[in-house]
Amino acid sequence: MSRYKPLSDELDPCARQLVEQLRRLKDQGELTMRHLAAKTGYSARSWERYLGGTSLPPREALEALARITGADPVPLIALHEIAADTWDNRRPQPDVEPEPAPHEQEQEQEAEQEPVTLIGPTTPPAAAPVPGRFPHIALTAGVIALAVALSAALLLMLRLDDGVTQAAVAAPPSTAAASPSPSYTCRIARVDGRWSAGINEGRNDEIVYGATGADVAEAQCLLRRAGISPGGIDGMFGPLTLRAVKTFQQRSGLVVDGMLGPRSWKALRG
Repeated sequence: MSRYKPLSDELDPCARQLVEQLRRLKDQGELTMRHLAAKTGYSARSWERYLGGTSLPPREALEALARITGADPVPLIALHEIAADTWDNRRPQPDVEPEPAPHEQEQEQEAEQEPVTLIGPTTPPAAAPVPGRFPHIALTAGVIALAVALSAALLLMLRLDDGVTQAAVAAPPSTAAASPSPSYTCRIARVDGRWSAGINEGRNDEIVYGATGADVAEAQCLLRRAGISPGGIDGMFGPLTLRAVKTFQQRSGLVVDGMLGPRSWKALRG
């Protein structure tokens, strides 16, 4: 199980419960930050903030995590809606300048009432223009303006750095929205005396952890038929599918290597 930093005491109870639920799902699915970034479209850096309680995750990130871990997203979304109402209410109060003590007020009043004697002329004579001074002032003002512009540009780049990183990582989900990933449906049936899910045309090609496609979806359907949940039928050979394969191999008396070879396929198809 991952080691996390303690959550801030100022965190709202609902937000705290939401973060704890996200940590639990990540640990149960044996997911690393790289897995989360690859499967949800949100960067590992963003997930570090979400799981650290320093940033409220978007609803889409919760739904993606629930999908890849096979969890019910409804409780997470309910906690998210409540936490969103209170997330920005923890703002520091403005400092109030203390009022001066009574004796200080009396001293200020006396100072205001005391007449002031001016020595010399009350209006100083206008200074004569110094030759060459105006170009020097203009040059100084230009340097100051350039420094201010550079500082503003640097600040803008720092503030947009995280947004650019997240947008670059989040590009796959937007592309996926325009071109959705293949959708797999289990159609379990007996074909020529063997079980089939109707997805990969009965192929028994060897697949290993990290594989994707119809062969993985076929195996996920057959694992579910055998009473072992691989998570979602998404065609991705991830941690949950790997655990399901090893469980099936152990029950079937096969070598528990987490790979689906000819013997494991034969046992799956019955």
